[in-house]
Amino acid sequence: MIQDIGNHQFNRDYSLQKATAQDIALCYCAGKVLLRRNNDSYALPRFGDFPAACQPDYESACHVFALDGVGCFIAQTEMTEENLPDTSWEYVSMRSLRAVRPMEVAFAAVTGEQLRRWYECRSYCGRCGAKTEHSQTERAVVCPECGLTEYPKICPAVIVAVKDGDKLLVTRYANRPYNGWALIAGFTEIGETLEDTVHREVMEEVGLRVKNLRYYKNQPWAFTDTLLVGFYCELDGEAGITLDRNELCEGVWLSRDEIVPRENDISLTAEMMERFRLGLE
Repeated sequence: MIQDIGNHQFNRDYSLQKATAQDIALCYCAGKVLLRRNNDSYALPRFGDFPAACQPDYESACHVFALDGVGCFIAQTEMTEENLPDTSWEYVSMRSLRAVRPMEVAFAAVTGEQLRRWYECRSYCGRCGAKTEHSQTERAVVCPECGLTEYPKICPAVIVAVKDGDKLLVTRYANRPYNGWALIAGFTEIGETLEDTVHREVMEEVGLRVKNLRYYKNQPWAFTDTLLVGFYCELDGEAGITLDRNELCEGVWLSRDEIVPRENDISLTAEMMERFRLGLE
C-alpha cells in the first residue's frame, strides 16, 4: 500500500523550522506535483536543485513533515510545465502518483498535497471570516479574532469485502474515472460506529445483509483526506444483488479464480481482494 515505505522514516512531528537548500521542496500546480525523473524512478527535488530563476521562496515555505531526517516543505516556485529547465523535471498528476516509484516519493507527494489543500481551504476562519494563522505549537490553524482552532481534515470510511463461501462481492463505480473492480466502500456518518457503517453501506449499495464482521487493516488515503478501515464479513441471507444505480453500475459475485491480480496496486481494496484470491481469507 502507498504508506508501506520500507525502512524509510516518515516523521510527522510539527515544526516551525525554516527551509534550507538541502530540504525537500513540495511544489504543486494545477493538481500536479513537481518531481525529478531518472528513467522509471522519481525523486523529490531539494531547494538547492532549482535554477536561480525558479528558486522556491524559502520564507513562505511551510514545513509539513520529514522523510529520512530531511525536512519536507510545501513551497512556491515560478517553474511551470512550460518552462521546465530539462527533461529530468516533470509535473506529475495526483492520479499518476499511484504508479510512481519508489513508494516513499509517492507517499510524501500525496500527503503533502493533502496538507496543502487543507491549509488553502482554512486560510480564513469559518466562524468569523478573519484570516487564520498557523499554530505555534501544533499542526492546526488558529483564528486570532475569535480563537477558533481547526485541525487537518481526516474522514473515516470503510472498505468492505463481502464473502459468500468461495465467492467475493465486487462492484464497479458509476460515473467515475476508475472503472475497475472495487469493494463496497463509504464514509462514516455522524453518530455512527464503523460496524454500523459497514451494515448500512452494504445494504444501501447492493441490498444485502452481512454478519461476522472482522477488522483487517486501515490505510491513510490522502487523495481524498480519508482514513480507510478494511473489514471482511460474510453474507447473511440471500445473495441477490439490488444495485444503487447512483453509486454503482455493476455488482457481481466472483470466484477466487475469476479475480484478476492487481500487481503493484497501492490501495487497501486491492490488497484485500488479492488476499481473498490467494485463499488467505
